Amino acid sequence: MARLKVTQVRSEIGTKHNQRESLRSLGLKRINDVVVKEDRPEIRGMIFTVNHLVKVEEVE
Repeated sequence: MARLKVTQVRSEIGTKHNQRESLRSLGLKRINDVVVKEDRPEIRGMIFTVNHLVKVEEVE
């Protein structure tokens, strides 16, 4: 199964509550935090919610 490397590149300050919660659920706490997650529909949905705050790369 593919994995996604998610990096937070912008601050959560000034964003909506659900976007902040999505970042927390992904495990991102500050700018330049990096997490590697499984490529699942739930994770893709959270990334879609905060796509303007994160950078996503596929890793194997």
